[in-house]
Amino acid sequence: MNTKMSRRRFLKRGIGSLLTGIVAVGGGGFYAREIEPKLLTIKKHTITHPVIPNGFNGFKILQFSDTHIGFQYDLSQLKELVNKINSLEPDMILFTGDLMDTPNQYAEINSIAPILKNLHAPFGSFAIYGNHDHGGYGSDLYRNVMKEAGFTLLLNEAHQVSLLTNENLYIAGIDDAMLGRPDIQATLEGIPDDAYTILLSHAPDLADQAADIGNVQLQLSGHSHGGQIQIPFLGAIIKPPFAKKYYEGFYQIGQTTDPLTLYVNRGLGTTRLPFRFLSPPEITLFTLQTLQK
Repeated sequence: MNTKMSRRRFLKRGIGSLLTGIVAVGGGGFYAREIEPKLLTIKKHTITHPVIPNGFNGFKILQFSDTHIGFQYDLSQLKELVNKINSLEPDMILFTGDLMDTPNQYAEINSIAPILKNLHAPFGSFAIYGNHDHGGYGSDLYRNVMKEAGFTLLLNEAHQVSLLTNENLYIAGIDDAMLGRPDIQATLEGIPDDAYTILLSHAPDLADQAADIGNVQLQLSGHSHGGQIQIPFLGAIIKPPFAKKYYEGFYQIGQTTDPLTLYVNRGLGTTRLPFRFLSPPEITLFTLQTLQK
């Protein structure tokens, strides 16, 4: 066991050194460290499904993820992010984990909630745990920040979102796969079979389990950073545990006629290596659209 762990650490260090060398060649290191991490992109997608209630047609959902504040992402960027999100006028905001890189070491933690509190979404803001939110003895720290910021933190539980027309959809959130105790089955219990359900899972690879259980139409995840560094012809190089299979963009999962749609957000910050290369940060705006039956 110890031999395997030592070998794994050795390989990780070797890969990290190799990637550092790659992006440093020909001035690429400056671009990957100082430019691309700040090239925020806004991805806009329409989500169609016959189960989406008519009242939610045109409903806008904003996802952001993986800020990793304290490593390369700072509070000034967070303020700009809040302004950018508000300019898109979302109906709902979803955060899919990893707020701070090392929660118990971040000296300005008390400044985060007042910034996030400026986000506006009439149907609420929701969040889940990522592995870094649990790491560094951060579970309680993260929970307190998000509560003060006005977010509903979903920990293996679901929230019903209702319109005045008595039409509903559900936002379900599970714990992190690496350092938490995710329970998809328990999280989905009590949700009507005919309801439109969005599952928030920091770890994208849990989509296979969600598809097997069923009753989830859309899963939103982060964690992967889109590979953080992508090399032409080789693709994403850095794929963390639970983001080995699904690491960027859309996937259709399941062999049924109604597969689960997974979207993996590239996130905003970086971790371990302060680089992004061919994997710029993003926020994602989804607009729901009802399909006529």
